[in-house]
Amino acid sequence: MAWDEWDSAKADVTAQRQTQMRLNQLPGGPGGSGQANLVVNQDDLGGVGHEAFMLHSQLQKEADIAGAGADKEGAGSTMQAAAALKGSNFALGDELETTVSVWTSQVKSVLQACAHISNHLDYSKKAHAENDAAIAASLRNRDGSAVPVSRLTEYFK
Repeated sequence: MAWDEWDSAKADVTAQRQTQMRLNQLPGGPGGSGQANLVVNQDDLGGVGHEAFMLHSQLQKEADIAGAGADKEGAGSTMQAAAALKGSNFALGDELETTVSVWTSQVKSVLQACAHISNHLDYSKKAHAENDAAIAASLRNRDGSAVPVSRLTEYFK
């Protein structure tokens, strides 16, 4: 492809792009009921939180290349290999150390994300249950009977 063809192709693509924001939504009419269709059950949240916890546990055990095969000083076999390569003046030694450092940093980030997801979903589950209990208690009369609908509509005006 010649340079002018490339410029022409880029110009065509740029001209076809729309720079306006477009929101994806359900169109009104017979297909759209206007009611919310996203439902999350407590069991769903618990399942996702459990999977995040299990992934965290598995990653913590199996993804540690920095500490695998550690010697008396605590250096893992990969870092020992990097030190041996550096000692023999191989540039690969520095690169291997960098690889271990980056890998360890990335694994820690994923572990932190898994822990955050698990803890947040556990917290959300508990907080929503407490909110539901508080709302249920506030929608009762002193004698324990349910508040009539006519009185509930006052809250929404």
